[in-house]
Amino acid sequence: MDRRHFLRGALAALPAIVLPAGAYADETRDAFLANLPAHQRLAALKNRESDLLGGAAVIEGRWPAGLKGTFYRNGPARFELGDERYHHWFDGDGMVHAWQMEHGRVRHQAHFVRTKKFVEESAAGQFLYPAFGTGFSRRPVGNNDTVNTANTNAVPHAGKLYALWEGGSATELNPASLATEGIKTWRDDLAAMPFSAHPRISPDGVLWNFGVAPGANKLLLWRIDADGSLGKFGMVNVPQLPMVHDFVLTAKYMVFLVPPFDLRNSPDQSYLGSHVWNGQRPMRAVVVDRADFSLRRIIEMPAGMVFHSGNGWDEGNTIRLDASMAADDSSLRGLGSIMRGDAGKLQNADTLLITLDLNQGTARSEKLMSVTEFPRVSPVDMGLRNRQLFVTTGDKSPEFGMTGIASIDMETGRHDIYNYGQDWVVEEHIPVPKQGGKGVWLLGVAYDVKKSQTALSVFDGAHLAQGPVARARLPYAAPLCFHGNFLAA
Repeated sequence: MDRRHFLRGALAALPAIVLPAGAYADETRDAFLANLPAHQRLAALKNRESDLLGGAAVIEGRWPAGLKGTFYRNGPARFELGDERYHHWFDGDGMVHAWQMEHGRVRHQAHFVRTKKFVEESAAGQFLYPAFGTGFSRRPVGNNDTVNTANTNAVPHAGKLYALWEGGSATELNPASLATEGIKTWRDDLAAMPFSAHPRISPDGVLWNFGVAPGANKLLLWRIDADGSLGKFGMVNVPQLPMVHDFVLTAKYMVFLVPPFDLRNSPDQSYLGSHVWNGQRPMRAVVVDRADFSLRRIIEMPAGMVFHSGNGWDEGNTIRLDASMAADDSSLRGLGSIMRGDAGKLQNADTLLITLDLNQGTARSEKLMSVTEFPRVSPVDMGLRNRQLFVTTGDKSPEFGMTGIASIDMETGRHDIYNYGQDWVVEEHIPVPKQGGKGVWLLGVAYDVKKSQTALSVFDGAHLAQGPVARARLPYAAPLCFHGNFLAA
């Protein structure tokens, strides 16, 4: 079988995502509206119907003169259409945001990604296609991009801007206007193949990424060179391969932490529903040589659920990496419950430092901090040993949303913490290298629940506890985002 036919077969083997059309949809919306007065933090998950053309933000403090460029963010924003509401946060149609910084001023705009799905469903006035945790089988699914929501990350690379969703192609946007320019196909025989929402860009400008074909038990591996061209594509066989959300890049390897899901596909289940947690099975660290995309080793670890890792590095024949680890998949399910207005079913993750011994095939871990998520490192440290790891943090409450940020010193274990307070819902914060190459700014968005406003804050990365250096406050609430990246001017 040649590669072209195999790739088509792998694509066809991706699990169907189907539920009876309209099942529980009205109940989901009604329950959300009924519960909202008691859980005002969930107002951040209200439905958005149109673009945000925005305008100038009000600056509190003094914006750093050297912090110039655009902070791109992406997240789901359309959760309702007609009289139906999605059942999971991950299902909503993507909206890409641009926070533009120049001359000490900040402007904001946000546009829906006009995917094939978005355009067709807008015209129909109802959801037509399956989503991650909800299904509407009103029209047949041609391939992965039929259901591509482009809702997870916004990544600038080689002069282009991509809206990413882990199950299908990258969607190219105009970096200035955010207008949708269309699906990016790196090579004809790779059309609609999964290109995940968590690529890594090494310091030399090369973008590394992966995709998952669960039905075919294949990890798809991508290298996009610094000029934006496809450098290499490959595949690795991983038995019993479920969804994988993120990976770690080191100077030598790509590392995938594979959670212990059993796949049980049936016509009446969503893609999420086809994943059944099996805590009796191990988590597996799949180590791939990034030079030739060959499988180096699979190392078993205690069962756990990882959404995100910040970074990793090589030390001889060992790999050290961080991960935000939860005991099981409770939070993944809980992010469906919040769409009904049930805010109290989320499980906390902890930041672990994991050491993989490639010779012995063993793994060990140590806890660095409790109640964390969204780990990030400075882009200059990607794949190299990092001193600082930045995370969002909160208390042990199962309520929705983080309330603070922290820096973890990877050598001393010291924590530098800033708490926004219980009246804020805090998004991922990202480090941006300062001009001159010494230190970072930490840049992040948060939702002010009491004022129903969204604000962008900037911190000195070495002094988080001192609070924000400046804050750019919008006169309105913008939809919450998952991930984003900064493009310097």
